[in-house]
Amino acid sequence: MSEETKILDEWEEKLEKMIVELNNCQSEKNLKTCTPCSAFFECSLRKKYVIAVYESMNKGSGGGFEF
Repeated sequence: MSEETKILDEWEEKLEKMIVELNNCQSEKNLKTCTPCSAFFECSLRKKYVIAVYESMNKGSGGGFEF
């Protein structure tokens, strides 16, 4: 059986890079999540990650969150 390779769009690629950066930061600080970090609310890396998640969900179309 051949395994299909998923082609990532530009927003998914950006998200994947942010996940790696965020995981590296957590590892450096010996944390499993960002929550216990003292810079949780001010962290620019975390803010960039949240934006990357949102953009990967809406594929850059903008707008607000819709639930």
